[in-house]
Amino acid sequence: MSTELTFRLREPCSDDVEALARVHVQAWRETYADQLPEEFFGEQALDFRRRIWHRIIADVAPESSTVLAEREGQVVGFAHAGRPASPEQPPPADRELFMIYLLEAHHGCGAAQAMLDAVLGNAPAFLWVAAINPRAQAFYRRNGFEFDGVEKPDDRVRTFIERRMVR
Repeated sequence: MSTELTFRLREPCSDDVEALARVHVQAWRETYADQLPEEFFGEQALDFRRRIWHRIIADVAPESSTVLAEREGQVVGFAHAGRPASPEQPPPADRELFMIYLLEAHHGCGAAQAMLDAVLGNAPAFLWVAAINPRAQAFYRRNGFEFDGVEKPDDRVRTFIERRMVR
């Protein structure tokens, strides 16, 4: 029995900014709509994500890794990791997973695992995950991450708590 790859991974380019920004906002809506105000999902949020993706794609730092997932020619997810940006000194690992999102309709296709492997491999790393995101937490646990007891509220929505996981 053969399994057909149902997604493709590749590095993003400047032509992908709009699609990445839209997937970013949609993935946030799917994941956090019951935890964050509507302003996180509107046109202002989309403009903010466009700026982020322009900056990420323009960054050619060798310690950064970025990948997107496509299905049937459409961007459906992305992952980005690199040198720690969190203010901890020293950080708990030399790599930080800044973000990994996959549109809900594509959960279970293997793309999230492939993206994580592409940007981190098996390297020691850390990440921040929403305190109320059991699906993501289970995914990270399957990949060797554990909570280390550190948590912080989001700067914009103090009730949105993020917890740190380390492997």
